[in-house]
This record gives sequence, C-alpha cells and structure tokens, in this order.
Amino acid sequence: MGWPSQVPYPEPRLLADIGATYARFCLEQLPGRFDYVTVLPCADYSGFAEVMKAYLDGLPEGLHPKHGAVALANPIEGDRVRMTNRDWEFSIQEAQRALGLATLLVVNNFTALAMSLPRVGAEGRMQVGGGEPQTNGVIGLLGPGTGLGVSGLIPTGDRWFTLATEGGHVSFSPTDERELRVLAHVWKSMPHVSAERLVSGPGLELIYQALIDGHGDVRDRQLKAADVVQRALQNLCPYCVETVECFCAMLGTVASNLALTLGATGGIYVGGGIVPRLGEFFLRSPFRERFEAKGRFSGYVARIPTYVLTAENPAFHGVSSLLAEHVPAQEGGNPLMERVRAARTSLSPAERRVADFVLDNPRTVLNDAIAVIAQMAEVSQPTVIRFCRSLGFQGLADFKLKLASGLTGTIPVQRTQVRRQDATPDLCAKVLDNTISAIVQFRESLNVDAVDRAIDILREAKRVEFYAIGNSSVVALDAQHKLFRFRIPSVAHTDVSMQSMAAELLGPKDVAVFISSSGQPNDLVRAATLAMERGASVIAITASKSPLAKKATVCIPVDHTEDSSTFIAMISRILHLLVIDMVSVGVAVRRSPTSPMSQLGAGLEPEGAATPAPGVLISHVA
Repeated sequence: MGWPSQVPYPEPRLLADIGATYARFCLEQLPGRFDYVTVLPCADYSGFAEVMKAYLDGLPEGLHPKHGAVALANPIEGDRVRMTNRDWEFSIQEAQRALGLATLLVVNNFTALAMSLPRVGAEGRMQVGGGEPQTNGVIGLLGPGTGLGVSGLIPTGDRWFTLATEGGHVSFSPTDERELRVLAHVWKSMPHVSAERLVSGPGLELIYQALIDGHGDVRDRQLKAADVVQRALQNLCPYCVETVECFCAMLGTVASNLALTLGATGGIYVGGGIVPRLGEFFLRSPFRERFEAKGRFSGYVARIPTYVLTAENPAFHGVSSLLAEHVPAQEGGNPLMERVRAARTSLSPAERRVADFVLDNPRTVLNDAIAVIAQMAEVSQPTVIRFCRSLGFQGLADFKLKLASGLTGTIPVQRTQVRRQDATPDLCAKVLDNTISAIVQFRESLNVDAVDRAIDILREAKRVEFYAIGNSSVVALDAQHKLFRFRIPSVAHTDVSMQSMAAELLGPKDVAVFISSSGQPNDLVRAATLAMERGASVIAITASKSPLAKKATVCIPVDHTEDSSTFIAMISRILHLLVIDMVSVGVAVRRSPTSPMSQLGAGLEPEGAATPAPGVLISHVA
C-alpha cells in the first residue's frame, strides 16, 4: 500500500470520514491498518463532537487515542465550521479540547480522498484501459456523486500538495449528437449547464429524462439515480442502460480534459459514490474510448492510465497520510512543528511563550492577526516577529504559509484588509500576507506562452517604447532602464499629451509595451491603436479582458484587484514589475552568444553600461 513504516504508533490514532448521512470511524495502531471500524448514522446525534464522543465511548477500555484526523464533507476555511448538509456548527479547537485530543485535524473530504492516492496500491484500484503512470507525475482525481468533485495531486519533493478546485463547474461540452440532445433538453430549465449537472447522481436522472423524452411507452419517467443504475446493471431497461453508458462517455471526456489541463502523467483516478459500484459495466463502457478521443493529442492521453478507486474507506488512507505528516510516529509534529519543538530551548523566555501557544493552537495561529497572537501568548507583537525569525522565517506571513501547508496539505492563499487602526507590526504583516498571496496566485495563473511570445518580439525589436500613466509609470521607467542596459534603444512615455504623438512615429520594426492595472484609460487605448496601425507590435501587461488587452499583439494578463480608492495600488505594481523582470531575464538569456549580456549573465551589467550606445533615445519624464 506504499506505507512508509510498519512500526506501531506509540498510541492509537482516531480517523474519521463524516458525510451528510453517515460517520465512519476507525483506530489506526499500525500504519495502514484500520481497526474497530464503525459506521454511525449522523441523524442520531446533535453535533460533531457528540458523534465523535459516541465512537470514543464505545471503544474498549484503555484505547483512547491522542491524535485524530477527520475528513468532512464540507469546506474548511478556519476554526469555525458550519456544515451545509447538516445543522451542525462547531469550533475545531473546542471540539479538540472536549474530546481530550492533543491533535485534531479537520480537512475537506475530497482533499482526504486525493491524499489517499499515493498509498492506494494495485489492490485498491481497478485500471480501465492501457497506459503507464510516470514516476512523480501529477495525478488527477474525479469524484461523481451528489456533485462532481475535481482535484489534483502535485508532487513537491518528498510530499504531495492537493489542489482545491471547483473543476466540476466547468461548462459541459457535448461530443456527439446524443449528448447534444441531452444538453438541449437540460437547457430548457437551466441557462448554464456545467459538467456537474450531468456527470453526477442528479445528472443520471437528467440524462434519463432527456433520453426518454418523446417516447410515450416509458412508464417510469421519474427514476432516482440509484434505480437507474440498478436497472442498468441488471439489464432490465434499455433506456437505463443507455443512460449509464452516456454518463460514462461524458465522464471520459471530463477526465481527459482534466488530464490535459493538469498534465496528469501520474494517472487519472475516479472515486465518488457512483462509478465504483458499476464494476464490469464500467470496464465495457465508452469511458476509455472517449478518454482517448482527443484528436491530435490522442497519443498523449493514451499513455495516461485511468483507474477506479475500489479501496474500502479510501478517506481513511488520506487522513492517515495527513496526520502522519503532522504527527510522525516519533514524538514531534509536522516538519515545522518539529522545528518549533526543537528550537524551544534556545529561545528567549518571551519567544518560548509564543512557541508554546503555536504548539497548542496551530489552527488559531494560522487564522489570527499578529495582535491576537501576541495577546494570547502574553508577549509584545515584535516578540512574535522575533520568534518567526529565530526559526529562519522572514516574518509571520512566511511562517503562516509553511504552517498552513502542513495543516491542510494545500497551498494557502489568503488576503487580509488593512485597516486604519492597525498597529505598525500588524500592518506590516498584512501587507506581506497580501503580497505573498497575490504572488502565489499569479504564479499559478501566469500565461507562460504569452511571456514567451513577448520575449521573442522584444529580441527582434529595433526600438522599444513603454507607455504608462499614474501608478504604473514607475514600472515603465524600470523597464526602460533594464532594456537600456541590454543596449536596446528604449524610452518611457508617461505624459498623456505625448503618448499619441509618439505612437504615430512608430514603425514595423518597433515594439510598444503598454502597462496598466485596469487597461481602461482611453489615452492608452488610443495610443495602442495608433501603434498597431503604424505596424508596430504591441505588448500589453494589463487585465486580461480590458480594452487595452484587446488591442495588443500579445497580452500578458495580470488580473488582480485591490482597493485603490483608499490605498495606492501597490500589489498590482509589484506584479507588473515581476513581469518586466521575467521578460527582461528572458531577453538577456536568449541573446546572441557574442552579446555582453549573454557572457555576463542576466543579473550583471557589462562594464560601462551607464554610457548610452549610439542611437539610444533618452527622454525627460515629467
């Protein structure tokens, strides 16, 4: 099963998978072995802590776990959890104390399912079709059930990170006439049809109703999904058989789309409550044929294996994996928590109080502001910063990013509003938090192809001009200076009255780079239009759907919004500067081998760089 150790844990561990209807529990005393498996109906209990306590009270005497991990069919966005499918609301920290647990991890159930995949061996899955997984390849996961869960598993060194996505809500795309007929039927009641609308339990019912539409001989016109599946498996109804076959084909299309989107060379897994019950029917279905029907990329997806998860209680494997990272078999916690424990004796008495608070309340630290952490630890706010730096972090924001990845297995992205009453340490932490989060998000959404095209255009440029106004002007100046050092004739235009006149003087060998957070200013759009009319190439670093983006030869989209009515748009400026750095480094490393820049490297200036080369234009910027 891929378990790293068969050494018994010092004490049993509580694992749980709690859905809307049932709560499943077990104890893990040996890694990968689940004992005392119990299923309790959620309707019999008034809350989360009550159903957890009922299981613990039913264990043999002397078997009280110290650490626990729970997969919950609900988004987890902090300490307070309000379930959407049950009237349960609880605090994770309060539940942990009430149950007498030193550790209580609560994660989304689909995150747990994704984390189970590296530990589910051949005996816990059924391969459908051919293909071989690449070692350390990205893994994709689909879970048709009440909805359609979609996730990915990304290898990073010696661990995995899950992607929290809403991929089930992508627009449904029909592939044949039958699916087009189904889509037309559903359009009568839904203006937008997502993949989840059809590739799910409720979707089976919609497909069935669409296929029997116009057939007056059908007696049962409102079958539930379970009945459709049962009749199909027993071959009792040709419409039910066709419904499940259509469902499997649609799932094959969604699965191959996910494989291409993620580059999931590690395989695509299908879990959830429907497909594992289909057994041999699914093997004979059009799923794999549709998965490989990708035109020019059919060969690519044919090499990717597809599996059905057949392991019993797979969520147990996932929460066990997360808990093992957070609390290894030896005394300690996740790598960060272990560092805190190891460093504790070398800290000052005040920093030690911060360490103790972190060890006792990791999830509180993750979500609270620096002022709250300082108050709870009974120290000053600078002490919290010193504690983080003693552990090798730049500050609280950097520390929280590492802490969050250990608690949830996902890459955290958060944004905090800066308020006028914030103290200086709190203000600094929020600014750093917001900037780091924005950069992480931008990294994930960056259009690398657009950057690559921009680099190629700039390499061939006879002359480059940068156009910007207001807060973006400093980015244009920075860009001008970078290209100037590469001996590329460049100038920055930040005066609105000059921009249109300058654009009219451009020619086919010239490049105009427009930088704007919104992409809305009419003067910039007018100048970009003139530049295009004169045959120049236009590169826009701006919002993807803006008027300026539509005028560009190449747009490098930077979609970030912030409150510019109260504060200067600083994060957008940082992201724009990062784009300029990417493009500048790309131009530097791809220059001719005889170029001074290629010999010295992108980060160094050739001797005498301050002296303009002949033909370089230098303008006074107001």
